[in-house]
Amino acid sequence: MWKVFVTRRIPEPGLEMLREKCEVEVNPEDRVLTKEEIIEGVKGKDALLCLLTDDIDEEIMDANPNLKVISNYAVGFNNIKVEEATKRGLPVTNTPGVLTETTADMAWALLMAVGRRIVESDKFTRAGKFKGWGPMLLLGYDIYGKTLGLVGLGRIGEAMVKRAHGFDMKVLYYDANRRSPEDEKELGIEYRELDQLLAESDYVSLHVPLLPSTHHLIGERELGLMKKTGILINTARGPVVDEKALVKALQDGEIAGAGLDVYENEPALEPGLIDLDNVVLAPHTASATRETRTKMATMAAENLLAALEGKIPPNIVNPEVYNK
Repeated sequence: MWKVFVTRRIPEPGLEMLREKCEVEVNPEDRVLTKEEIIEGVKGKDALLCLLTDDIDEEIMDANPNLKVISNYAVGFNNIKVEEATKRGLPVTNTPGVLTETTADMAWALLMAVGRRIVESDKFTRAGKFKGWGPMLLLGYDIYGKTLGLVGLGRIGEAMVKRAHGFDMKVLYYDANRRSPEDEKELGIEYRELDQLLAESDYVSLHVPLLPSTHHLIGERELGLMKKTGILINTARGPVVDEKALVKALQDGEIAGAGLDVYENEPALEPGLIDLDNVVLAPHTASATRETRTKMATMAAENLLAALEGKIPPNIVNPEVYNK
């Protein structure tokens, strides 16, 4: 039987699929493993199933020259040095598509929670401060009929468009690859350059991958372009936002609020962030539904098994390894 190392426990259906054909070793502790622990775990194994929180570099790959596949339990794969894997003829896979609607749900939940001050209201009520209705009590901002600016228009961005139209919002978008006029008309969206989008939008939601070009895409200058009543939502990747600049903008009232599911130096937060009432903080749980996380597990298992069986995995990141 093939031998597989799984860096952290994933939903059981995925592990059951692997156990049918493989000897499976799973990290018994509910924490991120150190590099040394991953190196030790991968020795003598045929496959590695890792998470976005695992940094998989050439040292780990070289710890086992007989490794046949790296299956990433995530859509993103910036945690893996894919170029190094390709040099070694090592296929890398991910779990795309499955997170789309769930992540859009989370972005929308954060948008509404910040706009309507839901978390503040909950704390206020639980603390026994609610003494009756008042005309100025915890005033937030409308969502219906406002302008939503989407930075990135991939699958999740498109899912956000559908939700926005349900609230009769005007939808602007910025993407490195502009859509055709026909697509824009069909989706009911308008293109703007980033600076203009930031200036016009009431809500700005980020949906770009983490690349050198998107690192600190939103910094002090960009936050300064937003409306003082503007709200920033990030369910993409933490380093897309300069967190230090964001804290200052929130403290100084440069923007009205933010909803974050990801952080620049995860799991650490920028000092001052947790002290702010105008930000809603989630612990990287955009895909955390039973249905989605289970589907991710089975997709990761399917990818891994396909590679071990000599097939091209359905979600291959570096297909060029099969052209050598």
